[in-house]
Amino acid sequence: MQQREVFSSRWGFLLVSAGCAVGLGNIWRFPWLVGSYGGGFFVLIFLIFIVLLGLPVMASEFAVGRGSGKSLGRAFQELQPPGSKWHYFSYFGMAGNYMLMFFYTSVVGWVCVYFYRAITGSFMGMNTEQISALFATYTEGSALVTTGWMIVVVAAGLAVCLLGLQKGVEKATKFMMSGFYILLIIIMVRAFTLPQMPGIETTAMDGLRFFFVPDMSVLERFSLMEILFRAMGQAFFSLSLGMGSMLIFGSYCGKDKSLPGESRSVIGLDLVASLGCSLIIFPACFAFGISPGAGPGLLFITLPNIFTAMPMGQLFAVVFFLFLIFATITTVIAVLENIIAFGMDIKGWTRKKSVIINLCILLAGAVPTALGFNVLFDTFHPLLSWLGPNANLLTFFDFVISQNILPLGSAIIVLFCALKKGWGYENFMAEVNTGKGIKWPKNLQFYYTYVIPGLIAFIFICGYIARFGSF
Repeated sequence: MQQREVFSSRWGFLLVSAGCAVGLGNIWRFPWLVGSYGGGFFVLIFLIFIVLLGLPVMASEFAVGRGSGKSLGRAFQELQPPGSKWHYFSYFGMAGNYMLMFFYTSVVGWVCVYFYRAITGSFMGMNTEQISALFATYTEGSALVTTGWMIVVVAAGLAVCLLGLQKGVEKATKFMMSGFYILLIIIMVRAFTLPQMPGIETTAMDGLRFFFVPDMSVLERFSLMEILFRAMGQAFFSLSLGMGSMLIFGSYCGKDKSLPGESRSVIGLDLVASLGCSLIIFPACFAFGISPGAGPGLLFITLPNIFTAMPMGQLFAVVFFLFLIFATITTVIAVLENIIAFGMDIKGWTRKKSVIINLCILLAGAVPTALGFNVLFDTFHPLLSWLGPNANLLTFFDFVISQNILPLGSAIIVLFCALKKGWGYENFMAEVNTGKGIKWPKNLQFYYTYVIPGLIAFIFICGYIARFGSF
């Protein structure tokens, strides 16, 4: 049997775990939702759910991984009571990992296109309408460009994973995540110092107030139920919880540190990314008189327009999209490592064989997804029209993951840790509190058994109501 790989350092574990969590959910989805749902009020609710749900669920995933010493493929089988069926969750969670890569790699491909555009300066001087048309060209018209960049992203991620945990995944992620946080600070400083533009009444400081000061008037436009649903869903999405993405890194982790403390550190790094990106976007929006409620286009359409009007805008555009590549590709590498380890644990494949087989599987799913915006739109849309007027495979995979696999998977993981018919609460507490650092109090069994699954059930039900009904 091959010896289990481990991280070379605690810093490597923290950065790789944070790299899995930090991605478009922090940089694209979080600012979009904050801008749409009232700024500081949404941020406050989001932070509450990070503490109530994100922290205990992440500690649970890490504990299952470290306690078993296996990836998602074998972890539940190692820890479950004889004759039980908890290990079937492995296939449920792995389906989520594959579906995430089927569409996430296409979005990372868009980021690569924008980075190239920033280097060449080709969108400098364009107005908002021209930049919007450019984005539509990539997603709806240019099948060769979007598919080509998607293949590059898949191949690059698998190439890193082929090198192994320490030489590939850990080394690459350490470099990219360190660079990400350095670039984040540089652009934040620039955003804070943006001057007031001629003819614009608002300033960058107004953007900071929008983000930090809760505005209760948002309840005049949206129901509290809808805001709670969006904030709770973003907490799961932002931390990549519920499909075993964090479990794999727990299996590579040593036992010298307690898992509540390690979870807190990873969540802290994740929050720095979410909050930091918002502290770039909203001061810039207000400085240039752009609505913070611009929706999903806030990143791909609005920010390039801001760069065109900024002094040294091309330089800052290059830096911004470079750190966006760092953030998104680390998520790809981390999820691909989970997928590759699944084949190694379940089938006994070598790392090389698992990489080759999964390259074929990923391209078989990702290519139709990339083409679903253009060449294959008319093929898939009639089957998926129940998701909306522009539904495609990306829309479908995002719906299955964010509104189904993430909440249900998180509930299964915490119940596995808490129930006697699962791993068992005492075994879970012994593992989660092993090592130096913060310890979970032992009277949390009721919270794990009833409160967390109850809140998650609430998220799940509200997700379907928000999608197919009304509040």
